[in-house]
Amino acid sequence: MLLFVGLGNPTPDSQNNRHNIGFKIIDALNQKFNLSKQKPKFKGLLTTGNISGRKVYAIKPLTFMNNSGICIRELIEYFKINAEDVIVFHDDLDIDLGKIKAKIGGSNAGHNGIASIDKFIGKDYSRVRIGIGRPDPKISISDFVLMDFNDDEVEILNTITFNITESISILLDKKLDLFSSTVNNK
Repeated sequence: MLLFVGLGNPTPDSQNNRHNIGFKIIDALNQKFNLSKQKPKFKGLLTTGNISGRKVYAIKPLTFMNNSGICIRELIEYFKINAEDVIVFHDDLDIDLGKIKAKIGGSNAGHNGIASIDKFIGKDYSRVRIGIGRPDPKISISDFVLMDFNDDEVEILNTITFNITESISILLDKKLDLFSSTVNNK
């Protein structure tokens, strides 16, 4: 069993924020692979199904970004999922818009959602870091991540989302470097 986690904030006005790219990836996976209807469970919106013959769970925590780890710990304890079988999709300021980097563990780099997950389940999970770029120096980071993507950025993100869903079987096999290069080079 694998658990896909998309990080974001659950309020309607946050839907198109940079910080909510993880939610967008989960929505795209749900649609492409016809996962079950989202149900409120474990302090999140949970779907289940099979991708490439593997049982998967996908969740969007409703605990708000800074408390994402609470939701994930409840779910993995209930289903007895190892942290190594958790894959988290989240925004990353240190990666150019439209690029990704997949890795296991590492620093949270000031990302409060990742800090919360580290606190509740450790660092042995995989992360797909989706680049949102850095803001103009006049804009604070906290404001930037809570701003909506503009139309040009939405186009770029639609492409990267498509590339992620098309390459998901590589990620299921935990070939993180191959997944990153495949997605970035499409």
